[in-house]
Amino acid sequence: MQPLIHIQQMTEPLLKVQEMQFWLDKAVAWGQADSPDTQKDASLHLSRLSNYLQQLLTHINDMSSTTETMKRLPFLGQFLGRLCWNPYVTADDTSRRLLFQCLWGLYSEHPSNAVERKANQWIRKVLCQLAAEEDDAAAQALMKCMGVPPKDYHLKVLRKMVALLKENIGKSCSSLGNTNQRCLCDNILATSEACVPLVTCPEAAPLIGTLLQRPATCVRAALSEDFLDALSSAYSSQGLSLEDQAIVSMWYHSLSSLEEAVLSLLESVLTNTGSTPKKLEQQVAQSLLPKACAQHCSIFLVVNDIFRSTLKQAEEKECVKSLIQTFTCCFLRELALPQPQKCVSLKAFFAQSPQSLLVPLLTLPSEMPQKAWRHHLNWISSSLQRLTEEEEEGDGDSSSGTRRYHKTFEAWFLLVQCAHWVQVTVQLLGTSGPEDCDPLLWLLTFYHHPTNRGHHRDLQLVHAKEVLDHLHSLFSVLSRPFPVDHLQSLVTLLSPGPQQPSPSPLLILSLLVNFAVFFQQSLSGSTWILQTVVDRSGLVDEAACVLSSLEHRVNEGSCLSSDTNRVHLRIKELQNTLAHMHATWSPAENQTHTLTHSKRGESEYPHTHTH
Repeated sequence: MQPLIHIQQMTEPLLKVQEMQFWLDKAVAWGQADSPDTQKDASLHLSRLSNYLQQLLTHINDMSSTTETMKRLPFLGQFLGRLCWNPYVTADDTSRRLLFQCLWGLYSEHPSNAVERKANQWIRKVLCQLAAEEDDAAAQALMKCMGVPPKDYHLKVLRKMVALLKENIGKSCSSLGNTNQRCLCDNILATSEACVPLVTCPEAAPLIGTLLQRPATCVRAALSEDFLDALSSAYSSQGLSLEDQAIVSMWYHSLSSLEEAVLSLLESVLTNTGSTPKKLEQQVAQSLLPKACAQHCSIFLVVNDIFRSTLKQAEEKECVKSLIQTFTCCFLRELALPQPQKCVSLKAFFAQSPQSLLVPLLTLPSEMPQKAWRHHLNWISSSLQRLTEEEEEGDGDSSSGTRRYHKTFEAWFLLVQCAHWVQVTVQLLGTSGPEDCDPLLWLLTFYHHPTNRGHHRDLQLVHAKEVLDHLHSLFSVLSRPFPVDHLQSLVTLLSPGPQQPSPSPLLILSLLVNFAVFFQQSLSGSTWILQTVVDRSGLVDEAACVLSSLEHRVNEGSCLSSDTNRVHLRIKELQNTLAHMHATWSPAENQTHTLTHSKRGESEYPHTHTH
């Protein structure tokens, strides 16, 4: 029996070669003539051709390599090529599907010789040209016979091709019954390369989305770098028409496209500093980055690293802090929703943050009773003080450079991300007496002055207490005239000399605005105090931003006052006053003010570039 089996194994390829010669002759005849007889002959043989193509596909998948396949079937390339260019064959759904599958089966992800490299080039060319609007005589004849306009014909062909490719890449090596069969995941690379010229084509969007979202079940299921680069380029020029989930998957596969998306968001925020908190939140949510970060921890770590690097270089830019806080808020909101991926702990997302502070800061104020806010903030303040003091005491050791204030910076970065607690701190300072305010005032000062460079924090804290005392003295006066010395002291602290350490103007403004809104002073009195201070200090726009941020928090429900109608009324009146001041403020004064405040202090942290 062994000789008989050997003879069968030797004669089987010969029979297939002979049968292929028959079909090759048919393909040549169909391609050389365009007559009713040719069309009829092609139609009569389509069913048999499909059966043969199915056998051929099985044979290709059973081979260990393209080289082996071509040795056994030397006319295979010529045969498939002629069929691919025959519109009577490709018009048949079954034949076209099998043709494409044969091409995918011949593609080598890792070509080992010149034959396989040449085959890959030819396969890519065939797939790309089939999707392009080429002037083909046979296709033109078919369109004329069918009465179909060229544009509609090519669109229908493209949609059919996309549907077939999408169906094929749904298969994976896990669906193979025989482990010796060729891995179907090789088709992923070929398909992604064929999609390079189609990335901006809306008809190809379903296929591109399927490629991007396909689970990585095999190391061979890699996407082409050219494909990812083309997607990134199209996305940056707003030429993509992909679904949201496909864009998230694109960022997961392509680091460059993710970085570009984050930097684009940063640039937009930095150039549009007049955006309201509500618009900023909408902009961040529409960027899809919070959603992507919630689904993929690796994406969050990249985005967070870019924010970290940006904050080190622009720590005094309030718009950067606002973006980071808003982004974190949107991210936590997305993270609370059911995720398609496996749940990841918060520690994995915030691996560099002080773990003892992580949960307390990430907890939202709305998630605990208002009566517990002060105690909670006192604990956070004392923990931060202890952390900073420990690192500053070790300032004289061998560590230096960018690692010098690493723990302090990471604690401050987390506080910036969770600045909702800073906002609660300001409200508590503006609604309570001057006693027992030291922890809250230290926390607020640390937020605006995170390091103790020059050992100025103690002095800044002294000045912050002076600000709080001046505000209590001003807003406690029930009738005019208000004490002029306290007013002038506030203006002086808001306009310090170049070498004079002073609290951040935004620290003072946030306290001033919260006093004006929440303190038991008449509306007219509060309005007059706010108007006088910001007019003399030239900080009308900054005060308006602080007030807009406060209004946004009140609308979200994080407000200490039980009388929300009173709070809304006072906010609106103060906003109208500031708007009137801005309208009557001369452009020259505005320019001078901008230049003056842009020259204030440099970053307290070393500038490090992680990207």
